[in-house]
Amino acid sequence: MNDSSGIILLAEDNPRDVELTMSILSDSNFSNKIVVTSDGSEALDYLFRRAQFASRPEGNPVLAVLDLKMPKVDGIEVVRQMRANAALKTLPVVLLTSARKGRESTKAAFLGANVYLEKPLNVQAFLDAVIELGLYWGVATKP
Repeated sequence: MNDSSGIILLAEDNPRDVELTMSILSDSNFSNKIVVTSDGSEALDYLFRRAQFASRPEGNPVLAVLDLKMPKVDGIEVVRQMRANAALKTLPVVLLTSARKGRESTKAAFLGANVYLEKPLNVQAFLDAVIELGLYWGVATKP
């Protein structure tokens, strides 16, 4: 197992949505370490171990939860760059958005996002998405 095993990457620019997502994970007994980035550029820096994340331990998170609309680099572009990289190609991705499903969700699916969820997050929908991704055993839960 690598040094980053069990980490969930959360890329979200809205502090209230970060708080809500963290609360859902906590209330659902997830015990994974959560690394929060405030935009898509920071998320890519984390994933590719550059800038302020250059010295982070090697390895990939078990899950990337990305806001669709972020400053600097949006969630679609983060997914595109992840899927173009052999080491990140299979990393499960949940895209979150306040927009209704439509063209963006089709584009996200085409680029390789595994799940597309609308905000505000429904706790059960989020948990179902994690289970659907086969991450139930890769994401740690508290007893």
